[in-house]
Amino acid sequence: MENIDAIAALQDPVRRRLYEYVAAQGREVGRNEAAEAAGVARTLAAHHLDRLVEVGLLESGSRRLTGRSGPGAGRPAKVYTRARGERTVSLPARDYRTAAELLAEAAEQAGLDAGLCAAARRRGEALRGSAAPCGGLEEAMEMLAARGYEPHLEDTTGAADAEDTADAADTEDAKGASGVAARVVRMRNCPFHAVAERFPPLVCGMNLALLEGLLGADGPVRARMDARPGECCVVVEASKNNHH
Repeated sequence: MENIDAIAALQDPVRRRLYEYVAAQGREVGRNEAAEAAGVARTLAAHHLDRLVEVGLLESGSRRLTGRSGPGAGRPAKVYTRARGERTVSLPARDYRTAAELLAEAAEQAGLDAGLCAAARRRGEALRGSAAPCGGLEEAMEMLAARGYEPHLEDTTGAADAEDTADAADTEDAKGASGVAARVVRMRNCPFHAVAERFPPLVCGMNLALLEGLLGADGPVRARMDARPGECCVVVEASKNNHH
């Protein structure tokens, strides 16, 4: 019932907008910022944000949003981030996670990594169908978002979360070779997270192969491994032969 209550809490449209905004930021979000993003009053946003904490969809803390400390820095503000726990509902009950973990364990023990990756690459190609390889980072982000990866553009020089520059991504995909900041697509969610935690080499390799097939091996973008805590182990960037 706990999971049902948590998911039911998102039925309210304001609450859902607030949750989606906080979840998409990948960082702590204050009440004022969340309220402005959702287009509601701060008091209403605070009520819904705290409700999302109660049902376990968000986590809360406090910090000074001014970045200052000491006298005159102001009181710490309440901030929110997406909860780490996973919520699923199945009626009647199903246990696909245990099946996936057992299959992964058997595949790992039998040394079936190569066969699994080959099957994953074929599945990615099948999902792409007759379409040409992915045409650029903007298109890649759309494909990844549709599959639940929660992609975001990152400037490799440190300017992260540059979604607002997505329209220019295809023309500035990766100019690292010329000294201009390169951009990569990172993903805040791994759809295989629960199994990947137990079998990281096997599942992360499978994930990479799946995305290679989905994006296309001969197109202007490529997938590669670049693990980072709290994010998918695969990133997408411009292919080497597409650098200017």
